[in-house]
Formats: sequence, C-alpha cells, structure tokens
Amino acid sequence: MKIITANLNGIRSAATKGFFEWLQQQDADALGVQEVKAQADVVAGTFCRSDCGLQGHFHYAQKKGYSGVGLYTREEPSELIAGFGVPEFDDEGRWVEKRFDKPGRKLSLISCYFPSGSSGPERQEAKFRFLDAMLPHLMALKAVREFILVADVNIAHKEADLKNWKSNQKNSGFLPEERAWMTQLLGTDKGQGGLVDVYRSLHPDTTDECYTWWSNRGQAYAKNVGWRLDYQLATPGIAALARSAVIYKGQKFSDHAPLSIDYELSL
Repeated sequence: MKIITANLNGIRSAATKGFFEWLQQQDADALGVQEVKAQADVVAGTFCRSDCGLQGHFHYAQKKGYSGVGLYTREEPSELIAGFGVPEFDDEGRWVEKRFDKPGRKLSLISCYFPSGSSGPERQEAKFRFLDAMLPHLMALKAVREFILVADVNIAHKEADLKNWKSNQKNSGFLPEERAWMTQLLGTDKGQGGLVDVYRSLHPDTTDECYTWWSNRGQAYAKNVGWRLDYQLATPGIAALARSAVIYKGQKFSDHAPLSIDYELSL
C-alpha cells in the first residue's frame, strides 16, 4: 500500500500547479492532505474524488481560507471521524480519521495538521496546548488500534532535520519544548509514546535530502535551506511493514514536498 502525505498550502492552488495530474501517476492507495484552505462548497464535486479512484473526506476549518485537512482512500472506511474532541482545534479543521476494521484487526489512517507558532506568542501558546492534548489522544488510540498518522507536524525533531539548526533554536518549529515533545512521542522507554517516525526508520542518516518544507523568503528552495516538517508516524507493528520512502521534489506544488511511503499492508 502506498500512502502519500502533502501539505497543499491551498487545494485550489496546488491543483493549478499540477498536483492532481501528478497524483494520477503515483498509483497511491491513500493520500492525506493538510492546509486545504477551502470549505465544502469549493471541495465538493471538484476535489472530493480524484481521477485515480480515491475518495476524499475532509475536516474543514470554520474560518474560511484557513487550515483544513483531507484524507483520500481507495477503500471505503468502516467509520469516519472528523476532529479529536478538543473544540478549540476541531474548529480549525485539524484531524480526519478513517477506520478500517476487520475481524482481529483495528486500523486507522489519519491526516492531521499541527498548528504553527511562527506568527507570534499567542499562536505558539496555542501550539503548546495542541501538543498537550494530542499526546494523550495518540496514546489512547495506540492502546486500542494500529494507525498511520500522516501530518504536517510543524516540528523539526533533530538537528539533521533542518539546514540552519544553530540559528533556529529559539524559533517555532525547533524549540526545545517542541523537540522534547517529539522525543516523548517517539521514545521507547517506559512511559514514552513508542510511535515510529517511519521516514527516519528507513533513512536514519539523511540530512539535506530529507527536507519537506522551504520558506518562500529569499532563495530558500533554490539553496535547499529546508526543514523536515512532514511525517508519517505509525504504531510499531505497522511501521515494521514500511519498505521505501520518497520525498518528491520534481515539481513544486506548494511550499511543501509530498512524502510517499510504501507498506506491505492492505486495508
């Protein structure tokens, strides 16, 4: 099964840049998108179903032109969940989950968009509130289900995950508290989350090749001054089925690059 995650920075914008034509060539079984920046009246009919047989379901922000996530799959889910039970962030359209349950197996695919704190202290505090709510939610989910979470996490976990790590240690996305949260989520010691960063499990040593986001300022993209902000996070049993991971940079659909991972898995 091939799963793609992509922050589109506007589904209409990405479509005009050829994203859905590219998707037709990928033979993907699932696609999670973030930062849709559109409501149902725009997405319905035009973007709900792709030409390659994927059906999309979305969680929209109440604020027009803001946030929003979608999850496309080839198979119909047994259950669809929009939001993760925290009104502040459910109003911003940050979580859509499809459950594919069969006898002896409970599996979820999730598309999630973590807040950015880069616009100022108020949004950084909101980001910390989101992280505080998200960790126990994921741990409760992990206790009863296998899952793959595809997301723009808006955190570069380690020094290898961004170009200029030394000068960004006081900036949102690479703050010590954010990185510690990721360490807690991915740690395997007692009391830690035990989730797997699937890309890093397959490519433990990559640096410049791992980036998925570049600032629109200056020549960041041309100079590959990037950050790894886009992840596929999985429960250990599912992560062990991952076979290959590719970050596609052949075309620029948004300020993020799509991350594709192949799993020996079926829905």
